[in-house]
Amino acid sequence: MTASRRLDLLVVGAGPTGLALGAAAGAAGLSSLLVDRGPLVASLVDYPLEMTFFTTRDRLEVGGVPFAIPEDKPNRRQAIAYYQGVARAHGLSLALFEEVVAIAPAGEGFTVRSRAGGRSREREARAVAVATGYFAWPRRLGVPGEERPWVHARYREPWPHFGQRVVVVGGGNSAAEVALDLCRHGAEVTLVHHRAALKPTIKYWVRPDLENRIQEGSIRALLEARVRAFGDGCVEVEQVGETRVLPADAAYVLIGYRPATELLTAAGVRVDPETAVPVFDPDSCETGVPGLYVAGTVQAGTETHRIFIENSRDHGERVVRHLARRLNPTAPVRGAGVEAPGT
Repeated sequence: MTASRRLDLLVVGAGPTGLALGAAAGAAGLSSLLVDRGPLVASLVDYPLEMTFFTTRDRLEVGGVPFAIPEDKPNRRQAIAYYQGVARAHGLSLALFEEVVAIAPAGEGFTVRSRAGGRSREREARAVAVATGYFAWPRRLGVPGEERPWVHARYREPWPHFGQRVVVVGGGNSAAEVALDLCRHGAEVTLVHHRAALKPTIKYWVRPDLENRIQEGSIRALLEARVRAFGDGCVEVEQVGETRVLPADAAYVLIGYRPATELLTAAGVRVDPETAVPVFDPDSCETGVPGLYVAGTVQAGTETHRIFIENSRDHGERVVRHLARRLNPTAPVRGAGVEAPGT
């Protein structure tokens, strides 16, 4: 086990919010380190390969770095390259493919334990910001056969499924968009949702397309239906008391994501058991544990649709402004508005 010097801010998560935190810390003259269990912006790396953001490029900018592309709405590859550029522009310190396993209050700061490649590490930090998002933890049905290799919790591309029978489980945005993409690329799609209607949160430009495809029969929809098991080349579904066996070559379980709050509760943060929303001050993002902050989508708990990159970009500046005042109450706070180095 190794130890290192004391940091001003350790950030758990190296997504866009984590990058914003690191950039704000640097602008305020604070030392920081971003620790992530996967690659930089892991959620974007795991997005569908040909995804295009609905959000415009200017609303995805962090750290004062311009998102300089000719298109109004970037695709996945452009976004990944942009956020890598943010990390380089600000010279952010990164510890990637390293999982934080514990955050323990210690004196006037924290001891953060992590693990990478079978090796453990401890770091000391005056403050910790948790910006882990939710995309790493897809919800599961918990039914027999869900571990089969043809049952997926993430969707990448439609090409392998031409001519295949594919069952999509879910009734929200992800399920709707995947069902449409598969249908357009030659798959025979059945959509299974446990409620009597699709979710009202489906994007307004996606819903009519899906409803029209269902009405014309291009996509089969089974509502008020629950998956009971994934069998040998089939999906067993119960619908209004009747059992149906759907032949299937592949299945996608797209029923949302859960925020990982175990680190927070173990560190003493109060988390609502129903909503998974941590208790925090919205102005500073500080939890009830002094010096421990939450930023980005982890603030939304199970309501993952409430917070996105575009409405959480300022969390980094809120956290750092509050932290800088705490560390040095008499000094003026630098970096209230973050600019890219050299601008």
